[in-house]
Amino acid sequence: MRKLAKLIVLLDLAFASSPVFAADMPGVTATEIKIGATFPFSGSASPLGSYGKGVIAYLQSVNDRGGVNGRKINLIALDDAYSPPKAVEQTRKLVEGEEVAFIFGALGTASNSATVKYLNARKIPDLFVVTGGTKFTNSKEYPYTTTGLPSYDTEGAAIAKFIAATLPTSKIAFLYQNDDLGRDFLASFKNNLKDEFESRVVASPYEVTQPTIDSQVLSLKASGAEALFVAGGPKFAAQAIRKSHEIGWKPLLVINAIASSVSATLVPAGLDNSIGVVSASFYKDPNDPKWKDDQAIKNYRTYFAKHLPGSDIGDTLYLTGTQGAQVLEQVLRQCGDDLSRENINLQAHSLKEFVLPTFLDGVKINTSALNNQAITQLKLRRWTGVFGRSLVTSSPRQPTKSADV
Repeated sequence: MRKLAKLIVLLDLAFASSPVFAADMPGVTATEIKIGATFPFSGSASPLGSYGKGVIAYLQSVNDRGGVNGRKINLIALDDAYSPPKAVEQTRKLVEGEEVAFIFGALGTASNSATVKYLNARKIPDLFVVTGGTKFTNSKEYPYTTTGLPSYDTEGAAIAKFIAATLPTSKIAFLYQNDDLGRDFLASFKNNLKDEFESRVVASPYEVTQPTIDSQVLSLKASGAEALFVAGGPKFAAQAIRKSHEIGWKPLLVINAIASSVSATLVPAGLDNSIGVVSASFYKDPNDPKWKDDQAIKNYRTYFAKHLPGSDIGDTLYLTGTQGAQVLEQVLRQCGDDLSRENINLQAHSLKEFVLPTFLDGVKINTSALNNQAITQLKLRRWTGVFGRSLVTSSPRQPTKSADV
C-alpha cells in the first residue's frame, strides 16, 4: 500500500508540474505553437502578398533549424483578398476554428480596422500589424496590438517637410487612397503645413476598386502643381508615375513606403519613367549597389536563393516580410516556455534596442506598454535609375533633420 500511495503522489506531482496547454496557452503544445495570419494573396492588392510569402519562408527556415525554444511554428496563413469582410471571416476562423495562440502580421489598414476591436476585446495578441494607420498606435485603446510599420503620420511628416523645403512656394498635388491610409497621410500634411495647406495642396482621392487613376492625374496636372505625392499601394503608384510621364508632367514625385518596391512599383511604371521618384525606407535595399559588400545583404541574398527560389529579390516586400518574421522570432524567444497570451503580448511590448542587420543605421526597435510601434524611424531616398542616396531621416522622438548619406 505504501508503494501504491507513493506512486499516486508521484503521478499527481508530475501532472501538477506539466503545463496545461489547452487551458492556459491556446494553440500551444509541447512541440508547437499555432499562429494565425491573413494576407492579400489575391485581389486588387495582391502584389502586397509578397510580404506574407516572406514571412512564411522565414518561419519555415526557423522550423528547419529546430524551431524556437524547442517548439515548431505552425503558421496558418489565409487569403483575405484585401477585403475587410473577408479579413473578419478569416480572422474569426483562425481564432475560433483553428484556436491559434495569436494573430501576426495582418496586412492592410482597412482589414486591420475591421478586426482590431474583435481581437482586443478577446485579449488575443494582434502582433505587428502591417499598416501605418495612426489609430493603431493608440496603445491605451488597443493594448493587445503592436504595429510593424512606421505610422503614416510619422512618414507623412517627413514627406511634407521634405516637399515644403524643396519647393517652398509651389502647389502640391495629393493623390490618395480613399480610406484610413490616405486620410492619415492627408491629416499629417495638414498638421505640418498648417495655414498653408488650403492654399498649397490640391487633393484627389481614388477607390481601390478603380481600374485606373488616369483622370485624377490629368486633373492634378491641370492644377499647376509642381509636386505630386501618391499615398497608396504599388498598383496605383505605378500608374501615377507612368501616366505623369506619358502626359509630360514632371513634378517632384514622392510615393509612400508600402509602394516603394522596385519590382512591384517602379518596374511596372518603367524604370526610366521613375527616375527622380522619392520614397521612404527603414531597410537596406538588397539591390542597391551601395550595399553590395555589406555582410548582412550578402547573407540575405544567400538566404533568399535558398528559401525563396524563383522569387524576385527586387521586390523588397519579401525583405520586410522576413524582417517582420525575425521580430516575431525574437518575441517568442523572450517568451521562453510561458506562451500564454498575456506573456506573448507583454514580450511584444518589451523589445529593447532590438536591431536587425538589414535595418538602416540608427533604426532600432524599442516597445513598451506606452509605445506599441516597432518601427519609428525612416529615411527618404531618390531613384536615380540605379539607386540613389538617402535624403532625410525622421523619427517621432526627434525632429526631422537633413542627412546626406
